[in-house]
Amino acid sequence: MSFKKTIGKLHLWLGLSTGLIVFIVSITGAMYVFKEEIQGIIRKEYIYHHEPNIAQKHTLPLRKIEALVNQQTHERYPLHWVEIPLNKAQSYKFVYHESNKNGWNYFDRLVIYKTAYVNPFTGKVLAVFDEKNGFFNIVKFIHWSLLLRNDWGKYIVGIPVLIFIISLISGIILWWPKNKSAAKQRFGFSWKNVKNWRRKNYDLHNVLGFYASFFALIIAMTGIFYSFFAVKALIYFTFSGGQTKYPDFSNYKTSAPIEQRSAQTIDRISQQVEQRFPNAYGYRIDLGQEHLDDHKHENLSVFVKELSYSYHKNHNLIFDENSGKLLYVHKHQDKNLGEKAIAANYDVHVGSIFGIWSKILAFVVSLICASLPVSGFLIWWGSRKKKNVTSSKKQILTEPVTH
Repeated sequence: MSFKKTIGKLHLWLGLSTGLIVFIVSITGAMYVFKEEIQGIIRKEYIYHHEPNIAQKHTLPLRKIEALVNQQTHERYPLHWVEIPLNKAQSYKFVYHESNKNGWNYFDRLVIYKTAYVNPFTGKVLAVFDEKNGFFNIVKFIHWSLLLRNDWGKYIVGIPVLIFIISLISGIILWWPKNKSAAKQRFGFSWKNVKNWRRKNYDLHNVLGFYASFFALIIAMTGIFYSFFAVKALIYFTFSGGQTKYPDFSNYKTSAPIEQRSAQTIDRISQQVEQRFPNAYGYRIDLGQEHLDDHKHENLSVFVKELSYSYHKNHNLIFDENSGKLLYVHKHQDKNLGEKAIAANYDVHVGSIFGIWSKILAFVVSLICASLPVSGFLIWWGSRKKKNVTSSKKQILTEPVTH
């Protein structure tokens, strides 16, 4: 058996064995790409609070706003974190988020996930959105783990995607033309005299698959980053120039006595963040309450997002949770290339790394990836039927004629 025939059989087996999950993961990925843009349109009325004369006003203390939000929403769980934009014309986002460690699926594991859009000058809740039961979050977790517990759901998705990567490579090998004459037929469609839909389907699978394959490999690799720690370690090792240990900041710990903590501590932290990064898009602060997941804080880490459309350019500040003292600043420009690659992984995966144009590319590639299992199955099914017809004709020709 020739090398290409062996690769062809491998490609067929890989495609048939993982096709359904690859289709689901690809189509949900395409659905999720424009989440921010769609939600920005739907929630525009609440993203901006429309408070007049804000230049002459001060935002309320964060603990005061937190109390007002709880009074208006009447939720049984405490607020988990707040997302604060530097543009004070925008609303603050206060988030309720609790998870059940023993839940075996998405709906059992995620107890509550709600976002409250709040006017920071009055504390008025403008709207509350149930993210847990929202379209995009459900799509995200179908894509992530098929709505199963993440501990093992990520492998149920990750293993087929890993196989899909091998299938993409084998597909490129099969596509590769033997000579220049054959190459002309591989880069486009020649359907002028072709009426057979099977031939058109075959060309769609090959041509679209080829054009999408290189981008699909990047999207798939950045996807299994979340399933397999080894992939994350390999990316860090490669881009950091051979370093094997990721920077650890756990030595910066809250050491001040809890008696130093007051309602104003979190505002002092907020002021320091805004003074250091006045041109950032926004930042996120954990409100420090007890939660179902029993997460213990060694310190208070604040995540600063530099750009509105992307997470890859970010900074981290570490504070003493009790005194509000700044312990360490880890700026984007001070990170090694491995850290930057890890930070950019999500944006590369969803296509937001270069803004709207890279999102459009990710959307198109995801749709093509979703079509490949379908067109591949039709090729297999057509060849199967053709073999059955051929074998039937041979049987008729070889049967003795009886009278």
